[in-house]
Amino acid sequence: MRASLKIFIILIILGLIGGGIFWYFSQRSKKEISQPEITLPKIMKIESSAFKENQSIPEKYTCDGENVNPLLKISEVPEAAKSLVLIVDDPDAPMGTWVHWTVWNVSSKTTEIPENSVPEGAIEGMTDFGKPGYGGPCPPSGTHRYFFKLYALDTTLGLSSSAKKVDLEKAMEGHILDKAELIGLYSRQ
Repeated sequence: MRASLKIFIILIILGLIGGGIFWYFSQRSKKEISQPEITLPKIMKIESSAFKENQSIPEKYTCDGENVNPLLKISEVPEAAKSLVLIVDDPDAPMGTWVHWTVWNVSSKTTEIPENSVPEGAIEGMTDFGKPGYGGPCPPSGTHRYFFKLYALDTTLGLSSSAKKVDLEKAMEGHILDKAELIGLYSRQ
């Protein structure tokens, strides 16, 4: 009898504990639990007054015109950014992605890259034209897409102007805080 009395008492205690736990959580779910306000991070932007997203790039900025870079506007750069990188390429080129411009160590305070200019202190790398500097759209045929890709980094890069896009991308690994993109189109008649 004593063994069954002990088992009975243990079952009662376990029932009370289980009931207490159930009661606690049922009461807690009824209370309004305050949620912290969620603030989404700012998303960096790159825009141009020369053309809108997925619209034609004016001839002036191509090999058929003055072959100068368009004005680019930059906003919402993360506060932690130490530098910016710009890569302009054409993934529709017949022999694979064609690199038109690479620029790095752009000041994170930059809000605009004026037409036909390079930000002070920035470094231009080698393009697929075999030289540093901007080389505008120049597709052999059809309409091509030109990606103006902007990266915010948590560092500056120690690359020389002989660096190619592949070198730049390798150096950026693990340092990208944010990315923005603007796509322009160009077709030669």
